[in-house]
Amino acid sequence: MAEIYHSHDNLSVQQIEDFEIENNVKLTELYKKFLLKWNGGKVLPNLFKISDEQGPSVLNVFYGIGDMYDNLTDFIDIMYDRLPFGFIPIGEDPSGNVICLGTEDPYYETIYFWDHEQEPDDPDDMCNMYFLANDIYEFLDNLYEDLEE
Repeated sequence: MAEIYHSHDNLSVQQIEDFEIENNVKLTELYKKFLLKWNGGKVLPNLFKISDEQGPSVLNVFYGIGDMYDNLTDFIDIMYDRLPFGFIPIGEDPSGNVICLGTEDPYYETIYFWDHEQEPDDPDDMCNMYFLANDIYEFLDNLYEDLEE
């Protein structure tokens, strides 16, 4: 399992429920568990494979809930008209691409990579979305470090 550091203030279940109401989103149970334990932050190892074609990327940060720079609410607002319906951004790479969580069927609980360089005119066109994992914990388990250093 990856190690998360520089995480933010601990959250309560009530704070997460308030967040869901304020942002009109229903978070998955596993993602809520993740937020309760870490509330975002940086992670090691931090490399993940986008696809065979795209190769690897670096997870820069997971967003958190509360008063911080990497605030989940701000990034949901920023990405609102850019992501397919039923996805929210939960993290980013250094190039402005986002790691997304599926919050609606048929993508509920899944983790995807959203590539801004391939962004389509229609946000619901998933041509720039790459499946990464079935849930947040599988994504964390799949992170690896660069062994060529």
